[in-house]
Amino acid sequence: MGETFNGVEVPDDPEMVSFGLIASAGEARSLAFQALAEAKAGNFEQADEYMEQSKAAGIRAHDQQTALLVNEANGNHLPVDVLLVHAQDHLMCAMLAQELVAELIELHRNKQDK
Repeated sequence: MGETFNGVEVPDDPEMVSFGLIASAGEARSLAFQALAEAKAGNFEQADEYMEQSKAAGIRAHDQQTALLVNEANGNHLPVDVLLVHAQDHLMCAMLAQELVAELIELHRNKQDK
């Protein structure tokens, strides 16, 4: 195992690093869109729960990325390949989805209040 950050250990295997990021980021993105679907149906309590779960998955992905950066800063270079770049794309898309979905949920909540 490589570096640890917030209890997250980065594996030494580059593919496992990438797959871990993709899995956590994908979960975060999926949960955000489940939250949006619930908000569209007027189920705001469930939407809020899904967003909390999405945030937790996003934090796991971000912690994996940060551990990877700490590992790099400590001189333990991990080769960058297309799979790792793809994993970073997943993380950024998930983070953007969470921000946009949170705004859309708020719009649905305000619309229902009127």
